[in-house]
Amino acid sequence: MRLSAAGHVVSSGRAPTPAPIARGLDSVLAIESRRFGPSLASRSEPLPSGGSGPADLVIDLTGTAARRGTRVLTLEFCGRSTFPAGMAEMLASGRLPELAVRLDGVTVARGRPMVSDRLWLSRSCNDLLAGAIALVAQSVARFSAGELAPIADSPAPILRNGGFVRHYLPFFCRGLVDRAVQKLRLGRRPFYWQVAYRLIDGPGVAETGQLDGKPFTVLPDDGQRFYADPFVIERDGRHYLFVEEFPYATGRGVIAVAELGDGGSFGVPRVVLEEKHHLSYPQVFAYAGEIFMIPESAAARELVLYRAAQFPDRWVRDTVLMTDKDFNDATLLESDGRFWLLGTERFGYGSASDTMAVYSAPSLRGPWVAHALNPIAVDHSAARPGGAFIDQGDALVLPVQNGSRAYGGGLGLMRLDRLDDFDVRFAPPRPIGPGPAWARAGIHTLNRAGNLEVVDSAG
Repeated sequence: MRLSAAGHVVSSGRAPTPAPIARGLDSVLAIESRRFGPSLASRSEPLPSGGSGPADLVIDLTGTAARRGTRVLTLEFCGRSTFPAGMAEMLASGRLPELAVRLDGVTVARGRPMVSDRLWLSRSCNDLLAGAIALVAQSVARFSAGELAPIADSPAPILRNGGFVRHYLPFFCRGLVDRAVQKLRLGRRPFYWQVAYRLIDGPGVAETGQLDGKPFTVLPDDGQRFYADPFVIERDGRHYLFVEEFPYATGRGVIAVAELGDGGSFGVPRVVLEEKHHLSYPQVFAYAGEIFMIPESAAARELVLYRAAQFPDRWVRDTVLMTDKDFNDATLLESDGRFWLLGTERFGYGSASDTMAVYSAPSLRGPWVAHALNPIAVDHSAARPGGAFIDQGDALVLPVQNGSRAYGGGLGLMRLDRLDDFDVRFAPPRPIGPGPAWARAGIHTLNRAGNLEVVDSAG
């Protein structure tokens, strides 16, 4: 379905030999389906056969396709050629999931999906398989554009002892323990974030790559809500802090603002934008003499440009930029007269944080079109933006969230090497290290305006 929607002509065929039986995996998924319904890993109805004529590319998910002059794309799960074996390998080794795509045996793409639930196997399978689908879609797009090139190969060692159930039981028990510890630590709050800020002169986190220097001051909350996703803007000599405010009573994010006082501290944020759906990531910016905001509204499957009718308190819907898309933390960049939005996109299943997509437009209000090579990356630590682009003179840097172990687990700085209609390339992210300026293990968002720097992290 994904490949057909992208304009490719697709047909399917059955393997000459039956797939190996994965009784352990099937049994666990059948039990969990009573609570969650079917998983992407559940056995499907047989696909219709057809299209036995010539093809430009064969995608072999069985390891049995004969080449006969046609290029063959294969997919590996944690070093194994089938999904059940790859899932067993992931559970046995305790490693993070890793995918590899090979073209005629040569590695051409790698993916690292984010596993957001380490307790329920069906959800872990959904995350892993959604990443696999995205990686295949990326590889086919690059193959069609003539951009699919070999990359460095780094195969991981494979464990070969034991069956699926033997490795699944410790995985499930560890998940139960981790879930219990998390609930005890958070108490009555289902989750908790904190925003912090500081006034500094000279280099900040983006320059040093460390949480050092002058300590951050926590933006206090009343225990009935949390604040997250801080963005700042300087206007007429004053600094304004925009945040997601999440009241536990409603379970729905709204956008709030606070103004920096003469004493160098923020008061209690006040709500300035509320919808019937969740709002977050209030990216606020000035353009053509006006102030705009593009908050995340993936829960409504839309992306909306808001304009300040009376800054900072009154906002109106200016333009709906995208509809029917689960697009997360869309981050704006204007470059060479063209506008770009980079974020993560989810297609029903999987994580909202590991699959980067890029859209562009000739003007701020659109029309916005998908990049020909979407998805750009499938990577739990190099896909979801964590703040506005940072101009460092000779380079543009994008803060990206590191969800390798958990959502909000850290942030990296990723240099943009190429952005045009033909390709999008970044350097590997440089992790932001811990330091005495912020007591948390890592941060989730980084922004700065003038001498005001803001961060947030899970409490």
